[in-house]
Amino acid sequence: MKILVTGGAGFIASHIAETYTQLGNEVVIIDNLSTGTKENLPKNARFIQMDIISSEIHTLFEKEKFDVVCHHAAQMNVRFSVEDPIFDANTNIIGGLNLYEAARKTGVKKIIFASTGGAIYGEQEVIPTPENMPLEPCSPYGIAKLANEKYLAFYKETYGLDFVCLRYANVYGPRQSPKGEAGVVAIFINRMLNGEQPIINGDGLYTRDYVFVKDVVNANILALNSDVSGIFNIGTGIETTTNEIFSHLKNLTNSNCAEVHGEAKKGEQRVSCISYQKFLKMHNWQPKTKIIDGLSETVKYFKK
Repeated sequence: MKILVTGGAGFIASHIAETYTQLGNEVVIIDNLSTGTKENLPKNARFIQMDIISSEIHTLFEKEKFDVVCHHAAQMNVRFSVEDPIFDANTNIIGGLNLYEAARKTGVKKIIFASTGGAIYGEQEVIPTPENMPLEPCSPYGIAKLANEKYLAFYKETYGLDFVCLRYANVYGPRQSPKGEAGVVAIFINRMLNGEQPIINGDGLYTRDYVFVKDVVNANILALNSDVSGIFNIGTGIETTTNEIFSHLKNLTNSNCAEVHGEAKKGEQRVSCISYQKFLKMHNWQPKTKIIDGLSETVKYFKK
């Protein structure tokens, strides 16, 4: 099939695009390269430098006649979304709508959307959090992800455009950027290997659900199947503290850095951990990579 991958020069989507090509699909990637890099692009995919809010999107869809759109392009910095919610909404909501309108006009069969399993739920009492819990996003980024989910439900109901929303936990692995606020794993590894001091925000006891990028890729492969539709969490259901991540990475990098704590970030969630049981029961997906194995593979990548 012919698949458009948005944000395909980025960390997660480049892995997905690469695997899609290996499975024999024709893959076209668009990316504005604001955070992605050409080095991440798979060899057998066509690349077009383009922003998802561009009017040229409609011309591209009309020309290419995609079967599936795997949508990962986004403004992904939660703290920046708080500082500039208009910019965030323009990219993450208007950009998404631009794609969905082009998709429904040109016969696209399915949208696979990269949603969030952390920012969309907010603080929850039920851990691991299942998909049917109340959605309480506390940032413009989380609100935008939820808006996309609602718009996709509208497009399915009104136009028959099928969709799969994959609510990612904290994805880590090779190609993750150590720049910016996202990706504590990549940030810590980069600093440790360069002999610099990582800083743990606050007490380091807040927890996250760390899912390896290869497991996320497998979820996106499953999402191509015609019988897969709806909203699914993509995580491990296991809480890991930042202090534990620091300890694992210190050992894996043979670093002699101290455990230094800095000021806690305002509004930081204490706990974020999601249940994957729905996807397991309906489509037999589950994470297969243990945290120590995934971290080890990520460290090896950064050493190269």
